[in-house]
Amino acid sequence: MTNSIEEIEDAACIFIIGSNTSACHPLIARRVFRAKEKGAKLVVADPRNIQLSRFADVAVTQRVGSDVALLNGMMHIIVKNDWHDKSYMEARCEGVEEFLASLDAYTPDKVETITGIAPADLEKMAELYATNSPASILYAMGITQHTTGVDNVKSVCNLAMLCGNVGVKSGGVNPLRGQNNVQGACDMGGLPNVFPAYQPVTVEANTEKFSKAWGKELPNKVGYTITDMVQAMIDGKLKALYVIGENPKMSDPDQNHIDKALDKLELLICQDIYLTETAVRADIVLAAVSVAEKDGTFTNTERRCMKVNKAIEPLGDTLADWEIISRLSTAMGYEMKYDGPEEIFKEVTTAAPSYAGMSYERMGLDGLQWPCPNPEHPGTQFLHKEQFTRGKGLFHAIEYLDPAEMPDAEYPYFLTTGRMFAHYHTGTMTRVSPHLDAEQKNGYVEIHPEDAAALAVKDGDTVKLSTRRGEIQVPARVSNKVKPGLLFVPFHFAESPANVLTNAAADPVAKIPEYKVCAVKIEKAA
Repeated sequence: MTNSIEEIEDAACIFIIGSNTSACHPLIARRVFRAKEKGAKLVVADPRNIQLSRFADVAVTQRVGSDVALLNGMMHIIVKNDWHDKSYMEARCEGVEEFLASLDAYTPDKVETITGIAPADLEKMAELYATNSPASILYAMGITQHTTGVDNVKSVCNLAMLCGNVGVKSGGVNPLRGQNNVQGACDMGGLPNVFPAYQPVTVEANTEKFSKAWGKELPNKVGYTITDMVQAMIDGKLKALYVIGENPKMSDPDQNHIDKALDKLELLICQDIYLTETAVRADIVLAAVSVAEKDGTFTNTERRCMKVNKAIEPLGDTLADWEIISRLSTAMGYEMKYDGPEEIFKEVTTAAPSYAGMSYERMGLDGLQWPCPNPEHPGTQFLHKEQFTRGKGLFHAIEYLDPAEMPDAEYPYFLTTGRMFAHYHTGTMTRVSPHLDAEQKNGYVEIHPEDAAALAVKDGDTVKLSTRRGEIQVPARVSNKVKPGLLFVPFHFAESPANVLTNAAADPVAKIPEYKVCAVKIEKAA
């Protein structure tokens, strides 16, 4: 997030797109509700009629995968009505002329044909966002999990810069991370193209720096993304896989493709707190401890690094992740000896400039937000205050592209996937909780009443969903949460895994799969 969670409740306008915030990020949703109580305008865009839509000043259900057209349409209206912040753009941005020219074609009528949003609603969305400052944008995986995920995010950034909402308190572009330490893992270099703190591996000075710090000659080549790994397994280029706290058999797209890839491995190691669907297939399972059984730090969605303290001693024959990794590394010939998590964190502060000013003593109960470059620095509440990190903010001219797979005569419906309120990700933890599992014990598909009637499907009937990759059977849930022509399946349930259906087509830059849209057919089960 460019801004902080607490700032949300002081925004004059909040635009939520591609995030079912109250179901997936309920504590952040509380800030949204508080903002509404203070008079903030709320704009919601989501292919489903989510809970927050009921509280919005304007809410739309755009056709799934049409976000670039929606955002370009809003910006077309903002520019046409002279609602944009020209002085901000001139002083702080570049690429303006090409970007503005690219908006000309996205008239309300054209956008309606792509998105299904009425021109009057699009106009209202644009007006509320552009004329109420500061305005905050919240988004999540509904924006990113597309073959145009990078384009979607760039378009969101275009909108924020167009109205001068980056580098201001209670404004900004605020992605809501899907898991508790995704931000921290990326900060630590858990990506194939960077060292800690996003220092590119392709820059010779960075490679030399970390080679010296870690006492090993390091490669300067970009590694595989997860989607690259899967294909490399199938091609025989990747022979061993070490999975830590992940369940790719349930979470990666096209489960049949994943099964084929796992079958080709010579060695699969899984490190987890539960025996996941992936771990069942592993040659070696390394038993890790839960968060209550270890010390360390997490960095959350607002860049806040916080210390966690062990509440109980590890149960059974388990170890903290850092201990397992250290022992394995040492056994393989690269010695890792640490006295504990604090010593590791001290190394982090030397490797990651944005963490340089942090320490266990300074973090206290509330933690510190990076960048925190020195011990006197208080941490950074919001980014890009006086200028962008790159100097000037860069506008991008983005053209709308269809999703990789559109409905046709054989597969006439759109399918989208996501979370529901009681469960989390692949259900590894929530489905072993009796209280949470009691809320929803099995998968389902949401179908609009008109589509259900046409198929003679009643609420609770078992239906078969089929895509070009596979099929599952689930109970139907007849609901106005989806529009005609759209089906929704939650992805938490191994008995009816949504990723049997989803498409492995990925964004060409970020390589994130298109979980949020594919073509599907539905019929009553025999």
